[in-house]
Amino acid sequence: MKLYLIGLPGSGKSTLGKKLADEAAVPFIDLDQAIEQESGKTVSSIFSEQGEEYFRSLEAVALRQQSKIEKFVMACGGGTPCFHGNMDFMNASGKTIFLNVPVSEIVSRFAGTQEHQLRPLLMESDPRKLSEKLAGLLDVRKPFYSKADLTFTGTPSPTEILAELKRKSNG
Repeated sequence: MKLYLIGLPGSGKSTLGKKLADEAAVPFIDLDQAIEQESGKTVSSIFSEQGEEYFRSLEAVALRQQSKIEKFVMACGGGTPCFHGNMDFMNASGKTIFLNVPVSEIVSRFAGTQEHQLRPLLMESDPRKLSEKLAGLLDVRKPFYSKADLTFTGTPSPTEILAELKRKSNG
């Protein structure tokens, strides 16, 4: 089983991915962390020093490299599906799961934290402007996210995801 979790930053891909991997008894991969380990730099520093285009090429290479592992749950970066044919690659090599969390919920998750400041495309302190940025990202990324094998609105449990995967594979 190769599961790719996709969705906006703050949709819970890493948090849910760890739990899902535990429940499925497979390794968990955070694609951004894999890129940071390989490059020796943070995602933010790659963005600021070499730009988004360079980061996206590193991301595509890391995605394909990590996907050589036999079984896993992977939390992908929010933009991963949108570049270098990554969405088609993920759909061909495993199952993609779109965590469709409302923008308002993501903004409230970030409220009172600096978590979103660590994300290169969301360095915004005003909640209204953060909401606008997220909505804009969703508009651009939705055509890619909509190609996912499964879509869950809100935050599903690992049990719900595994049950739906089983139901779909038997159906």
